[in-house]
Amino acid sequence: MTEPVARVVTLDIVRGVAVMGILAMNIVAFAMPPQAYVNPLAFGTDSAADLASWAASFIFIDGKMRGLFSLLFGASLLLVIQRAEAKGEPARAITFRRLLWLLLFGYLHFTLIWYGDILVGYALIGMLAWHFRELGPRGLLLWALALILAELAVLGGTAAYASSLAQSVSGANPDPGALAAWQGMAGKVAIPDATTLAEELALYRGPWSELVGHQLTELTMPLIFTAVFGWETLAYMLLGMAGLKSGFLTGAWDDRGYRKVALIGFAIAVPAYAVLAWLIFAAEFNAVALYVYSFAATVPFRPLMIVGYAALIILATGRGGWLVTRIAAAGRAAFTNYLGTSLIMTALFYGWGLGWFGHLGRAELWLMVLAMWLAMLAWSKPWLERFGYGPFEWLWRSLARWEVQPMRKRAPGAGS
Repeated sequence: MTEPVARVVTLDIVRGVAVMGILAMNIVAFAMPPQAYVNPLAFGTDSAADLASWAASFIFIDGKMRGLFSLLFGASLLLVIQRAEAKGEPARAITFRRLLWLLLFGYLHFTLIWYGDILVGYALIGMLAWHFRELGPRGLLLWALALILAELAVLGGTAAYASSLAQSVSGANPDPGALAAWQGMAGKVAIPDATTLAEELALYRGPWSELVGHQLTELTMPLIFTAVFGWETLAYMLLGMAGLKSGFLTGAWDDRGYRKVALIGFAIAVPAYAVLAWLIFAAEFNAVALYVYSFAATVPFRPLMIVGYAALIILATGRGGWLVTRIAAAGRAAFTNYLGTSLIMTALFYGWGLGWFGHLGRAELWLMVLAMWLAMLAWSKPWLERFGYGPFEWLWRSLARWEVQPMRKRAPGAGS
């Protein structure tokens, strides 16, 4: 039997919002060809409602929920370390075992279920975050700022390279090497040609064995993603550690402080994102514009909105209530909800399941998002009233400690 360790409820609430919010963006990657995630004209935009769905997602969701999840991952990582040290347990061994098992979970998730995995990157970057655990809030904030500037340099350099390539191949008789490089970059975000689109639809509507075979040829993809976006991911983890140490993420600040953070973050970031969305639209979603305005230019504004969201969530949920308790439960079972979402969504959209891939527009996909949110809220609380962990949390904990963990909670009065 288990006696649950006291939890920081605000972390569970913010994590619950994050794991639900991630689906609002990932749903496009589950249901449409990969290019559609960045470029709405690549697939699934047949109406003004679809285009409005892209704009709303770009301004309010894209990158922010992933960043919020990263923020909570950093805070939770530090909490695991602190609890282990308080019990006299080997914090380093426990932390790195957890991260190595997470790395395995991530690669299994990537290979067998869905290509959009973030767990591999979190495991690898979490190992780096360990080395910052003893810094104070100020030191963590300074490192986070430096890492965000490094991310801006990486993505800014990528955008500049894309622009240079586009110019070099625009004339007659372009260099074959430059043309191949440009086609490779543009192909990730541009409208796919008929042959490419047909191949992608056939792959995701086809049998599971072909999908796995394809993923086995793409095993470096999570590592490339980590190398490109790992700078800001580590920055957000360090912000999460700073938020835990300063009391920001534990609800220790007064309401005025949270309102100020939320107001500043949204007042700066939302107009900036709106302008960038307009610039992308005005450029007709061409590949260079996407690299410049969707990838590079968003970097300095994203952390403002991520921290603003955290402040707003803590402020809005301070009085509790039935919905807040269910969101907190979804956050406690975030690992299960994340992996469970992948299983359910791929079962709906991929060929081994119902095969809805490519059959729904962007606006219609919100119905699937809302249904999955309701499922998360429905199952998480009653499950955690009976059990100490979500199913995948229990498996992860048992593997990391190399000992089967007790699952059921201790009944009131038991053992007295």
